[in-house]
Amino acid sequence: MSIKWIFFDIGSTLVDESECYEVRYKETTQDTNVSYQEFKDKVIELAATSDNPYKEAVKHFGLQKTKWYKKLEKPYPFTESVLAELSKKYKLGIIANQSAGSEQRLADWGIGKYFDLVIASAEEGVEKPDPRIFQIALERANCLPENAVMVGDRLDNDIIPANKLGMKTIWVKQGFAEYKLDSVSPDYIIKTLEEIKSFYKLKILSQ
Repeated sequence: MSIKWIFFDIGSTLVDESECYEVRYKETTQDTNVSYQEFKDKVIELAATSDNPYKEAVKHFGLQKTKWYKKLEKPYPFTESVLAELSKKYKLGIIANQSAGSEQRLADWGIGKYFDLVIASAEEGVEKPDPRIFQIALERANCLPENAVMVGDRLDNDIIPANKLGMKTIWVKQGFAEYKLDSVSPDYIIKTLEEIKSFYKLKILSQ
């Protein structure tokens, strides 16, 4: 059956979080006996097998988590062009674990206009990988799972639960996913979100 909706995660899918993590590494190791580079290297090492390598690195070194600077998040340079092209053919939505105000942040980044539906955990009271947040999105979109695609960087939060519901999945290996070892089988794997435009042009998403 043809694809009607494409749903996206936000962090490390549409939005670059690398600067947020760089600041977090520095603050986490400040005034400790662990260097910034040592901590960062451990995060990257753990990213191969862990879904939350920062948390695991903090635990490994016996450090304390530091705050997340959401203001440092920014869309990848190619995000808007991808959304603009896909929105010509598909309905676009968000399914994301986010703090309150996701719609406003998307608008502030200049990409909110491309989304017909925004489903965020803070407003819905349920978080990925709970299948209910995906079901809420599909119900509000009036879309069957087989007519929808989930695009995300997390195997645990995005790919696995969407697959179980019968959605097609595209794993985008941005952020920590770049280092992640493949452990499940999404329908497609891409290195950057920009590659999804090739699927559009080849009509792979319509199969």
